Amino acid sequence: MSQRRKPEATPLTISVDRTDPHAPVVLIGGDLAFTTAAPLRTEVDRLLAEAPPVIVLDFADLLFIDSTGLAVIVHAWREGQQGGTALRLRATPRFLETILDMTGVTGLLARPQPGERADLSQADTATSA
Repeated sequence: MSQRRKPEATPLTISVDRTDPHAPVVLIGGDLAFTTAAPLRTEVDRLLAEAPPVIVLDFADLLFIDSTGLAVIVHAWREGQQGGTALRLRATPRFLETILDMTGVTGLLARPQPGERADLSQADTATSA
């Protein structure tokens, strides 16, 4: 019998790069799931309270995501829309790109901010950077 990897087997890691105060980058690694998503949501809310023009979520080290993790991304987008902060995703692994596409979140993230024109050159939401 093969041993399958259990979701949430790898702890979530979060760090924030504030090199550019106008676009803080949240580096996310490990498993983003029901039992691990709360600290990311707390950090996203903290950053949104500072109202930067952009927040970047970097998923280069993400191993797993479930619907709760996806909900954190949608929450960040929705709250950012209300407060004038754009959300950009960076270094999305292929499995996450697939989930974002299948659930329609890719299209949601590509929507312009209220009062902003849609600019396809900025639509890097679900592509690796």
